[in-house]
Amino acid sequence: MIAKLAKTCTLRISPEKLNFILSDKLASGGVSMWCELEQENIFSEFQMEGVSAENNEIYLELTSENLSRALKTAQNARALKIKLTNKHFPCLTVSVELQLSSSSSSRIVTHDIPIKVIPRRLWKDLQEPSVPDSDVSIYLPALKTMKSVVEKMKNISNHLVIEANLNGDLNLKIETELVCVTTHFKDLGNPVLPSESVSQNRHPEDMVEVHIDIRKLLQFLAGQQVTPTKAVCNIVSNRMVHFDLLLDDISLQYFIPAWS
Repeated sequence: MIAKLAKTCTLRISPEKLNFILSDKLASGGVSMWCELEQENIFSEFQMEGVSAENNEIYLELTSENLSRALKTAQNARALKIKLTNKHFPCLTVSVELQLSSSSSSRIVTHDIPIKVIPRRLWKDLQEPSVPDSDVSIYLPALKTMKSVVEKMKNISNHLVIEANLNGDLNLKIETELVCVTTHFKDLGNPVLPSESVSQNRHPEDMVEVHIDIRKLLQFLAGQQVTPTKAVCNIVSNRMVHFDLLLDDISLQYFIPAWS
C-alpha cells in the first residue's frame, strides 16, 4: 500500500511504533502521509537503540517498492528478520527463512535494501502533521466505488471538487467549459467534530468544498489494498482534504492540498 502511495518515504523506528512518512510541503502542492503501526502487533522480538535515551528513534529514507518486493518473498516464510546493517553502505537487511517443500530443511534468502540514515537536525520536518480544525468531517463511501468514479472523471478533467455537508452528503464534481459532472453520495454519516465551534453557525445542508488535483486523489484510492474498518474525510474549506483510515492495526493519514 505504501509503495503505491510514495516512491520514496521515511521509516521512523521507535521502541513502540513504526511510522512510514511522506512529508512533501503542503504549501507547495505536495501530499503528505503519516502511517502508524504498533511494533508489538508485528514482531515477536524487537530490539532497537536510537541516538540517545532522550531521542530513542531512528529515521531512514528508503525506496518503498524495494522493501515491498523483499517482504513479498516472506509470505510463506518460517521466519523473517529485519536488521539495520552496514555493508559498505547503510542497508535494511531482510532475512527470510523459507521451508523447503521436499524436506524439513530450510534456506535463507537475504535482501539488502540501500537506505539513507537521516541526521537528527532534519527530524523536525518529519513529525506527525498537525490537522487543522475541519469544517466538515464525513464518512467515506466504499473506496472501490469511489475509485471507479474518479477514474472515469480523470478522463474529463485534471481537477476535482470534493464537497460535503453535515447532513451526510458527499459530492465529487468536475466542471469544464463543455461539461459539468457530479456524483452524489447520500446518508454517509458524520463523525462528531472535536471542535464544535467550527460548525455551530452552519446549516447542516450547507456544502463545504475543496478543489484538488484529481491525480493525487486517484493515487490515494489506488493505493488502498484492503477495506478499512474506518474511513473519514475531513475538509478544511479551500485549503486541504485530510483522509483518516484505520486498517486493522494500521492507521493512515493522507493530506491533499487545495489546487492552487
